[in-house]
Amino acid sequence: MLDALTSTLLAIASFIVVLSIVITFHELGHYWAGRLFGVKTERFSLGFGRALISHRDKRGVEWRIGWLPLGGYVKFAGDLDGAPDAKTLDAARQQIVAAEGAGAERAYFDFKPVWQRALIVFAGPFANFVLAVLIFASLAMAAGEVVRIKPVVGEVSAGGAAAEAGFRPGDLITRANGRAIDDWSDVAQMVQFRAGEPIRFDVERAGQTLELTATPRARTLEIDGQPVTQGVLGIAFNPTPETIERRALNPVTALGEGVRMTATVLDTTLTYLRRVVTGRESGDQLSGPLGIARASGTVASGAATGAENLGDGVWRVTASLLLLTGLLSVGVGFLNLLPVPILDGGRLVFYAYEAVARRPLDARIQELGYRVGLVLLVGLILFATWNDVQKFSLFRSLGGSIS
Repeated sequence: MLDALTSTLLAIASFIVVLSIVITFHELGHYWAGRLFGVKTERFSLGFGRALISHRDKRGVEWRIGWLPLGGYVKFAGDLDGAPDAKTLDAARQQIVAAEGAGAERAYFDFKPVWQRALIVFAGPFANFVLAVLIFASLAMAAGEVVRIKPVVGEVSAGGAAAEAGFRPGDLITRANGRAIDDWSDVAQMVQFRAGEPIRFDVERAGQTLELTATPRARTLEIDGQPVTQGVLGIAFNPTPETIERRALNPVTALGEGVRMTATVLDTTLTYLRRVVTGRESGDQLSGPLGIARASGTVASGAATGAENLGDGVWRVTASLLLLTGLLSVGVGFLNLLPVPILDGGRLVFYAYEAVARRPLDARIQELGYRVGLVLLVGLILFATWNDVQKFSLFRSLGGSIS
C-alpha cells in the first residue's frame, strides 16, 4: 500500500514539474514576443483557477500560479480572443481612446499589425521547440560524446520483409525514402510507424549502390506491460569496433545534436498522426494527462532504482525527467500549431486570412470556428484519456468489469 502511494505521489509530482516547465516556456515565448513589440501585458498565469501565489511587478503585470496546474496563459491588454472583426475593433478603439487618450490603443494587442500578432502567437510553439533543442543539447553535452552505430546489417531473418526485399548481411544502409541514415536508430525510427508502407532504401554492397524496397510488417510487442504494434523489417545490427563511431561534442556540435533529435521526434509524431488520419494506425498510442503523469512517475522511479548513491540518483532522475520534458515540449509545440481554432495554429489561420483580405474574418465565423475547435480539442483529450484508462485497467482495479 505504501509503495503504491509513494509511486502515485512521485508520478503526480513529476508530472507537475514536467508540465510546468513546458507550459512556462511556451507562455514565456508569447510574453517576450509581446514585450518585443511593445504590447502591454495584464497577467502571466501558470495554471488555472484561483491564484495560490500572486505578484504584480513594476510594469503592472500580475504573475500568478493557479491551483489547477494543467496549463497557463498570458493575458495581453486588449486581447479579444482571436482576430475580432472591424466592428468590434472600432468599438474597442473608441473605449480605449475615451479612457486613456488618442494613441493609447497602440499598446494593445489587437491594434498591432497583423504580422506582429502572428509572430507573438507563433512564439509560443517556437519556444517549445527551442526548449527541446536546449534540453537535448544539454543532455548530449553532459554525456560528452555521441556514439553512433553504422547501419550495417548483421543478420537477416529468413522469410522477413528485409529478406524478401533482397537485404544481405554486410549491407550498409545509407538512405531511406531519400533521407540520410547515419545510425541504426535512424532505421528503427523510420520503420517503427510504417508497418505495411513500402520504404525505399539505398544500400551499399561490395562498392555498389543498390535500391531495395521493403515493406515493414506489423508486430505486437509488450512495452511497460502494454501491447504496442510496431513495424519490423527482420534485420539485426551487430555492433563491432569497426561499426561504432564516437564523436566528442562541443557546445556548437551539441546544439546541432539537439536540433537533430528535435527534428527526429517531430518527424515521428507527424508520421504517426498521418497514419492515424489515414486509418493505418488505431491511435491507441495517443496519451492524455493520465498517460503523461504515469510516464513521468515511471521514468522517475525507474531512474532512481538503478542509482548507486544519492547524488547518482538525483542525476539520473533529473536527466530522465529532462528527456521526458524535451519530448513533451515537442508535442506541445506541434499540437499548438495545428490549424484548429482555439489553438495557436487556428489563430494563425485567422491572421493569414486577415493579411490577404486586409480585414479580419467575420466575428460570427470566428465564433463558430472556436466552437468547432473546442469540440475537436475536447474530443481529442477524451479519446487520449480513454486510451490511458484502458492501459491502466482502472475499471478492473476498481472492482468492475466491461464486457
